Amino acid sequence: MEFREERLIQEHVAHDEELRAAYDEHLELKQRLDALRRKLYLTAEEEIEQKRIQKLKLASKDRLMQILSRYRQSA
Repeated sequence: MEFREERLIQEHVAHDEELRAAYDEHLELKQRLDALRRKLYLTAEEEIEQKRIQKLKLASKDRLMQILSRYRQSA
């Protein structure tokens, strides 16, 4: 995520529950993905899980961008 998106999130996360939930989910998925990426080898199940998490993380980023676009339009 770019700096301006991060800054916009930090400005509004304290008072926007939807934004907070989407951001928390995105961070959790990022951490889970990072943990899998640190492993030298992945089992077949872990590879499937990694792909699933990547898709969920992308969907959560899309949702974050939708929420942030509302703030950009109102500014």
